[in-house]
Amino acid sequence: MVDSSYADERNQLDAIMAGIDKTVASYISGYIVDFLQSESEVDELSEVMDEVLKPMLQGSGSSGTDMDSILSRIENLTIQRLKENEALNKNSSALHKLDAPIDLRSEQERTSLTARMIQSGVRTDLSHSKGKVVTSKVDTKKLRKAEAKIAAKMEKRELKANYEASKLIEEDTLEDEFLMKVNPILDYTETKGKIKDIALENFDITFGGKKILTNAELKLVFGRRYGLIGKNGVGKSTLLRNISVRDLPIPTYISILHVEQEMAGDDTSAINSVLKADFFREILLKEESQIMASLKELGEGVSEDKDVESSKNQMGDRLNEIHKKLQEIESDKAESKAGEILSGLGFSSNDFSRPTRSFSGGWRMRLSLARALFCKPDLLLLDEPTNMLDIPAVVWLERYLQGWPNTLLVVSHDREFLDYVATDIIHQHSERLDQYKGNFSQFWATADDRKKNQRKEYEAQQKLRQHLQDYIDRWRYNAKRAPQAQSKLKVLEKLPVLELPEVEKTVTFSFPECESLPAPLLYMDEVGFGYSKEKKILSGVNINMEMKSRVAIVGPNGAGKTTMLKLLIGALTPTSGLVHRHGRLRIAYFSQHHVDQLDLSLTAVGHMAKNYPGKNEEEYRKHLGSFGISGMTALQKIQTLSGGQKSRVAFACLAVQKPHFIILDEPTNHLDMESIDALTLACKSFNGGVVLVSHDERFIDAVCTELWVCSDGKLAQFKGNGIKAYKDMVCPPVII
Repeated sequence: MVDSSYADERNQLDAIMAGIDKTVASYISGYIVDFLQSESEVDELSEVMDEVLKPMLQGSGSSGTDMDSILSRIENLTIQRLKENEALNKNSSALHKLDAPIDLRSEQERTSLTARMIQSGVRTDLSHSKGKVVTSKVDTKKLRKAEAKIAAKMEKRELKANYEASKLIEEDTLEDEFLMKVNPILDYTETKGKIKDIALENFDITFGGKKILTNAELKLVFGRRYGLIGKNGVGKSTLLRNISVRDLPIPTYISILHVEQEMAGDDTSAINSVLKADFFREILLKEESQIMASLKELGEGVSEDKDVESSKNQMGDRLNEIHKKLQEIESDKAESKAGEILSGLGFSSNDFSRPTRSFSGGWRMRLSLARALFCKPDLLLLDEPTNMLDIPAVVWLERYLQGWPNTLLVVSHDREFLDYVATDIIHQHSERLDQYKGNFSQFWATADDRKKNQRKEYEAQQKLRQHLQDYIDRWRYNAKRAPQAQSKLKVLEKLPVLELPEVEKTVTFSFPECESLPAPLLYMDEVGFGYSKEKKILSGVNINMEMKSRVAIVGPNGAGKTTMLKLLIGALTPTSGLVHRHGRLRIAYFSQHHVDQLDLSLTAVGHMAKNYPGKNEEEYRKHLGSFGISGMTALQKIQTLSGGQKSRVAFACLAVQKPHFIILDEPTNHLDMESIDALTLACKSFNGGVVLVSHDERFIDAVCTELWVCSDGKLAQFKGNGIKAYKDMVCPPVII
């Protein structure tokens, strides 16, 4: 920028516009001077003349003046000064020899001193190269105020990211408000003709200062079912929360429901809580009831009062509209649909009338899922929906979701579930999302081929880049070959940026070998248990286990599977019968609620040192590292770890006990697929006994050789051919 006051130009402009209104002339003169001071180019002048100056001059109302001549003179004057500016800038930017060396140390000290003075609130004189002194106009108080506003905004954004989008709130008014957030357009019968595909491009997501996604793309086609997979801690649940609270630009007419936590309990019956979840239906029924009551008050028959008759007609028309909309959403079938969903998720007919507060957390989670399935939102988000379900409920959900008419995005590590449900797979990794057609088996079968092709493509491009760069470096300064070198440079710049496929760390679990013990090791003889005489949970249980036993216990929730495990380890005492355990038998137990067994205020190393003393920190860290808790993760407080990482700490605690028997209650709930594979191999190679309760079909099939069914207070060995046969037996096909 040329340092000048432009007084001469302002005087010349005033002379050119002598016959123009003074206010307009003064404005145009100031506008031209500002245009010159902004270092604008000649090419920009024509646009300014046509769009700004010409309309102002023509609208000034001056008579007897030649506007075209004035515009031409202004344009010539401006072009002349712009060219002078360009020449001056060119000369000032030319290289010149310094008269004396510059003392860089003194310059650095002066800059540091200036920065300290600004931070302390002192108004500072900034010295420029031309010697002109400019006083800093930075108001430090306003600066601090602006920084505080930004900090408050970031804090608010972080709180919003933690918003519990799936929690069904206890009070009716708040519950309605929640559902309106999920489905902002109440009359969803009017959205039928609208396009409900979702296309999100170039979006970023951060959480707690950590980058989750960078320049990511996500495309969800209406009616497709997407399985979202990725390692523990990669940010899958965070992505679902950002979608559910509409932090991402999703059309407002698309209804979204995120099932993440169990609903709060109250006195509402289970089936009514499901029916009330359809907020639009509830509004229509309420309005219908109000209109019917109003019509009853006005009386039947024809009235002589025209206003009364007009009101009756209006209410009748509105009643017809309501009935039409209720018919469209099949309101008359709502109760049977709600009952079907509840039955499929394991609720008995007696449970339908029970108040929601009487159910445990796991069953309230099922109620939340039932409400979501009943609502049928345009986009349903499910986060590990099978964690709290037994095998019959998982199978029913698989078959029900196969007929899901809208868009589904589900996070799951259950491969069999994804094979049944997903039509597409979204792989979240390396701050990006990759989408693939087909279910999980199809994705997994081609994963190695994709990585090989990506590596070949990357290596081929690197060779091409090197070849082009060598040509450019060799000939860019040769007069004859310079055009070709320039052409090669353009090709090089247009090449897409490819990344080498990431090398994934292999996860390995291992349980130490144990010494052999003579039989009998562990058995039950006519064991029964009940918290009271009236409430018996198990009776007549007989089972014998050896060092090589691989036993899976399956059955519906509430049948007594966990009670059976607690009887085995001695946490419960049987009310009848005998549980025999070898005197030297060591049993390691992984609870379904294993987090309760961990001291969340300690680090993983600290927890192990407290509960299993006798080793130094390096030995504990090495042991934790063998279960994927390595580096700084081992020194973080356990409460800051993800669900899968907490599970790995619990498995490390099992291994350090050097058990003869490992008893696992739903061990795969929070593990990613790589960790499930590692646990599978560890259980298969362990030379002791394994007893487990799980709904993961693949895990059971890979580890166990015996299947025992716990149902109706009994425990009996299943005679069929594995877990698939059991699933087919307990779950007939579902008709949607």
